[in-house]
Amino acid sequence: MARRQAAATAAIRFDIVDGPSATAAVAGAVEQVGGRIRTLSTVRPIEGDPPLVEIEMEVEGATEDALVEALDALDDVRTIHRTRALGTVFGKRIIVVGGGAQVAQVALGAVSEADRHNLRGERISVDTIPLVGEADIAAAVRAVADLPRARLLVLAGSIMGGDISAAADELRAVGIPIIALNMVGSITEHVDLVVSDPVQAGTMAVMAVAETATFDLDRQRGRRY
Repeated sequence: MARRQAAATAAIRFDIVDGPSATAAVAGAVEQVGGRIRTLSTVRPIEGDPPLVEIEMEVEGATEDALVEALDALDDVRTIHRTRALGTVFGKRIIVVGGGAQVAQVALGAVSEADRHNLRGERISVDTIPLVGEADIAAAVRAVADLPRARLLVLAGSIMGGDISAAADELRAVGIPIIALNMVGSITEHVDLVVSDPVQAGTMAVMAVAETATFDLDRQRGRRY
């Protein structure tokens, strides 16, 4: 199941009085212009009287002009800055989790392949985190579902199973595919594709999400290389 990727049409950064009604007021302003909030995050608190908080927000279904006008009408909103949606800057994300040496090799293949496609107009970034331990890796796998722009996970390690396999099933159920290195443990039975060579795994991960590639992960699902 492919997860829908919302296209944010407006990206705004603004300061607002840091109070309990701030989020509700912003949501109401977005609703007035027919928008849907796709991301909303606190950048930093700003000390002062009254205290402010800097917020970054991406909205789908509303123009920047309409959004700026709606926010400017709120008494508690201060400075408003137009910015760019992260999807237009960094695009799709490949997430690589696992052992340090294997992660580095997967990243090598992924970054090299992403460079080829980004030169053709793609925007694909690669994020890595070396981790050890079943609990920490399983938590990281589950958290990928909450990462903005995450399109595919690569599991790179020597042994994975148990709760990591359960987490992998949960992640795939929300539409994020997984490529794993060929390793000891049950994880290889709970992913979309198993690749022995880490550099090639990174290469295939990028090809699977790139619109400028002809690699079809659906047709490769369940295979081992």
